[in-house]
Formats: sequence, C-alpha cells, structure tokens
Amino acid sequence: VQLQASGGGLVQAGGSLRLSCAASGRTFSRYVLGWFRQYPGKEREFVARISPSGVSTYYVDSVKGRFTISRTNANTVYLQMNSLKPEDTAVYYCAATDRYSTRQNEYNYWGQGTLVTVSS
Repeated sequence: VQLQASGGGLVQAGGSLRLSCAASGRTFSRYVLGWFRQYPGKEREFVARISPSGVSTYYVDSVKGRFTISRTNANTVYLQMNSLKPEDTAVYYCAATDRYSTRQNEYNYWGQGTLVTVSS
C-alpha cells in the first residue's frame, strides 16, 4: 500500500498550490482521506479530511475558507490551497483512516510528504 503526495513547491504569499495524493495497493473507497502538515521540530497537525463519499469535509480553523479538500475517486485526494500565508509553510502529508478522526495516531496509512514553502 502506497500513498504518493505531490504538488508542493515555493509560492509567494497570497498565491495558490494544489496538492495531490494518489493511493495504490488497495481501494480506499471506505476510508476517510486526510491531510496533515508538520512544522520543523513539531508534531504533525491535522489540516483537513474528507469522507469516503466525498460529501463531508472538515477543516482546522486556520485554513477554513482558504483550503479545499476533494476526492475524484476512492484513491485520489486533493488539497487546493488559496490565499497562502507564510505560516502555511510546512511538509504536507496525505493519510487514510477507517474512522472520522483528526488524530494522527488514528490514521493507518501515510504518504511521504511534500514541502510547501510560502515566501512573504
């Protein structure tokens, strides 16, 4: 089982990036897919999650109205990030869980991370 995240890069404050995550090795049709981010020296923190059907989403307060999570099929999830701020600079990880959770220890599968850098 593998989750492959991509789409990170360097962007100026106020700009946009779209992260993608493709899962392989099994179907995630019954899994919640989520995005976390990690600042240097800190624990990973929850960013957003989306239900198996793609209907229900949930975001951390700091990204509400700026980030949008979506999934086009069972195994692909996106994170559209608009109005980026320097404090959004982090390594972003996609992950999958069989429960509706914001806790990283409840996510069973993880991608390798993609670096997002927002310059001021």
